[in-house]
Formats: sequence, C-alpha cells, structure tokens
Amino acid sequence: MRILLQRVLKASVTIENQCVASIGHGLLLFVGIEAQDGPEDIEWLAGKVVRMRVFNDLNGVMNKSLLETDGDILLISQFTLHASIKKGNRPSYIRAASPDVAIPLYKDMIRTLSAKLGKEIATGSFGADMQVALVNDGPVTIWMDSRDRQ
Repeated sequence: MRILLQRVLKASVTIENQCVASIGHGLLLFVGIEAQDGPEDIEWLAGKVVRMRVFNDLNGVMNKSLLETDGDILLISQFTLHASIKKGNRPSYIRAASPDVAIPLYKDMIRTLSAKLGKEIATGSFGADMQVALVNDGPVTIWMDSRDRQ
C-alpha cells in the first residue's frame, strides 16, 4: 500500500462539479492499494500518518503530529500510485488491486484513520473522476510504502 502525504492549509475534492469534501489545516492523502495489501499495511500506515511529526512547533520546527495539532485528513483513492513505467511510454497499472479487492481495504483505511485520529475523515469517492484542489503547506510531501518499512 502506498500513500502520498501532503501537508495542506486546505484541500477539497470535486466530483461532477460538486464539492463532496473539504478540509482546512491537515493532511491530504492519496492512497494506492495492491492485491496483497491487508490489515497490517493499513494499521502501519494509519499509525504513521497520525503520529508523523510534520507540523511546526512554536519554534518553527516540524515537531508536532496531526494528533497534536487537531488537523484533518482528506483521503483520496489513486490507483496510479502503482504505475510502472519500465517499458514504453504508457504506464502499466498491473500492480494496482482490482476494485473488488481495493474497495474493502479503502473502507478499512477510512475506519482505521478515523479511529486513530478520533474523528471522521473526509474522502473522495472510490473510482470516481475527481478533481482535487490543495494548498500545499511548506511544501511538505512525503512518500510512504508499506512494503518499505525502514
């Protein structure tokens, strides 16, 4: 499972010209799911997300977590995080899980993040054509992969 995390001042997702979710200060997360992903991947990544110290303390040092700053989360499903560009110029998405595998894991990620954060999180709609708007704060952008837990 992969997550592209962005610290934001605000973010929103629009589907069919209607804003379906928005947040202020917090984290925008794009998540890509593979067929072999499971509960342990969700647990590890969700824990890292809410505890990661990417918010500034009073001295301007990234030393505070989402939990400590009462920030929000906007979670967006994005199978293209598993794009392979090894051959040719057309990305292959063979590693991305099919919807029948990915949707239950996506829903589990929503529940786990909400539980760890102690409040509901905002989401897009799995498989929809979405327009995501954000104001990246910093910018701070971090790549996380549950297969690479170093």
